[in-house]
Amino acid sequence: MRKILISALMIGATAISAAPASAQYRGGDRGAYGGGYRSDDGIDRQIRQIEQRIRQAMQNRTITRREADRLLRQADQIDRLEDRYSRNGLNARELQDLRMRVQNLRQQLRFERQDGRRW
Repeated sequence: MRKILISALMIGATAISAAPASAQYRGGDRGAYGGGYRSDDGIDRQIRQIEQRIRQAMQNRTITRREADRLLRQADQIDRLEDRYSRNGLNARELQDLRMRVQNLRQQLRFERQDGRRW
């Protein structure tokens, strides 16, 4: 009788301790929109526009191939960072970081176009 009572108590204790864990998991996966900023806050669109401008500047010969490659690598890095940040939704700090990086890339492209070097 004592063994049965101990077994019943062990099973009950296991069931009680598992309930909070399952309740905690439910709804724990916030997804890409869970309280954060959405990943489509325009960052992807801005990166694509900058990449297009970089390629156009290279075709117009206002920047060199080397400069274009460097700028395109930076755009790719920002894009990968945005993907990483947006896995659980972007928070305000991450969104600000991405916006700052995009703005910096725009300024670098502007500088490279105006630095006077031509092919």
